[in-house]
Amino acid sequence: MSAKKILILAGDYVEDYELMVPFQALQMVGHQVDVVCPDKAAGAQVRTAIHDFEGDQTYSEKPGHNFTLNAAFSDVDVSRYDALLIPGGRAPEYLRLNPRVIEIVQQFHAADKPIAAVCHGPQLLAAAGVLEGKTCSAYSACAPEVKLAGGKYAEIDVTAAHRDGNLVTAPAWPAHPAWLALFLAALGTRIEL
Repeated sequence: MSAKKILILAGDYVEDYELMVPFQALQMVGHQVDVVCPDKAAGAQVRTAIHDFEGDQTYSEKPGHNFTLNAAFSDVDVSRYDALLIPGGRAPEYLRLNPRVIEIVQQFHAADKPIAAVCHGPQLLAAAGVLEGKTCSAYSACAPEVKLAGGKYAEIDVTAAHRDGNLVTAPAWPAHPAWLALFLAALGTRIEL
């Protein structure tokens, strides 16, 4: 297996598990993972939030950990990366307002590089206009955005994931095992036990 270079787009109040778990798991299997946030340099931090499902009409939110970025957003060159990962939480809601973020997502899509998005992450995919004709999962409250962007919303179990070509999506962090397994397959990563 050759190591891949993966970019993660984060922002304040990104979902803690959806940033921390992929960041660590992808490194564990040998990939290089850069985490960036607009207007922040390497060494700066983003705040995270923990979203939980406790029987309410929507998820609850609790403070997470501060996450230290390891790369600078201003240095992002899509041609140097093999794949993109977009965690959920509240960050995608405002990151989609940044023209450079949208351009980055569009460049990964145009190059047919693997893109993994979870929970609210598909808000960036919808805003970037890359869901036309694609089937995509997301947190259920994002289903209208997926449909309005020309995509088909995959209504799957919260522990399941969906792959459509280079696009790997899931409804929320309980799907990490399935979502990360599909993403590793899209990357061509083979793990031998």
